[in-house]
Amino acid sequence: MTSSMMRAAVLVAPGKFEIKQVPIPICGPSDVLVKVKRAGICGTDIHIYKGHFAAESIPLIPGHEFSGVVAAVGSEASSVKVGTAVVADINVGCGRCFHCRKNEVLLCPQISQIGIHRNGAFAEYVLVPERLIIPIPEDMPFEIAALTEPLSCCVRSFMRSNVRAGESVLVLGTGPIGNLHVQMARLVGAAPIIAVDLNPARAEAAKAAGADVIISDPDDVDRVVRQYTDGRGADVGIESVGNAKLYEQALQLVRPGGRVAAFGVAGADARSQFAPLQIVMKEIGMKGTVASSGDDFHQALTLLKYGRIKTGRFTTVVRRLEETQSAIEEFMTDPKIFKIQIALE
Repeated sequence: MTSSMMRAAVLVAPGKFEIKQVPIPICGPSDVLVKVKRAGICGTDIHIYKGHFAAESIPLIPGHEFSGVVAAVGSEASSVKVGTAVVADINVGCGRCFHCRKNEVLLCPQISQIGIHRNGAFAEYVLVPERLIIPIPEDMPFEIAALTEPLSCCVRSFMRSNVRAGESVLVLGTGPIGNLHVQMARLVGAAPIIAVDLNPARAEAAKAAGADVIISDPDDVDRVVRQYTDGRGADVGIESVGNAKLYEQALQLVRPGGRVAAFGVAGADARSQFAPLQIVMKEIGMKGTVASSGDDFHQALTLLKYGRIKTGRFTTVVRRLEETQSAIEEFMTDPKIFKIQIALE
């Protein structure tokens, strides 16, 4: 590196990015500096952009879905070499608390996530603790590798809800993450996979991703779900939007003894209504999942390596770093777009 400065898209206030020259992060003894190649925009970035999430971190360089090449390593970082193509687990826990000791880093009270609580990858370089660096296959394109983080979140969701082969799965909301949930359901052998989205284009995309049944008319949801589950309801319902009413619907549409995977991030003030007696009498379970960590990333990377995920819709829209703000706005307003990646070449 010949300069000590780099370009970065800095969120200086809710709704306002500025492209700035900022200092390149300096490696501590156990750090790795990654030269960013691709960084994806996701729903969490929109929440941050609007000031609805992690507002205390602003000003911030967002970007937590990324791939790149190791540009420098700290004096004590020996497991990775300069020039290695990598992705990273973004979750930096304290390493000492009750949850970290139990390998529950996502629940660490002091968790600091790259691109959310600390500067991320909407920049030429991003700093990552060595222990969180994950090398990628030499022949894996950077645009594919940058999907590791969002896919890992779905991997974790399926692990926690224990979806089994032959079980019926209902996916409520088939945007980018919902589409990945549909693909995960197909990979584990779920059947039938029922996808619900009021946007017909996204519902059709879910069909192409592996859904057996698609529903885009809200008045048909209950009838069709019952029709394809012998009247019982789905074994597993996945809420992937973050809508309080959809959480209520998920609870109504799973069978007695079924379970709900709580994935979508609703607002802090959102509230759902349900009858506790029905939860008890129907023995319905619910598993929440927030982000991903540890082996979730490795499993997601393996799925991408062997082509188990259809990635075409996620890698076709590419923008420059200088276009970060307009790209965020574009992602917010165009439902046909599943992912926008920022390219830093």
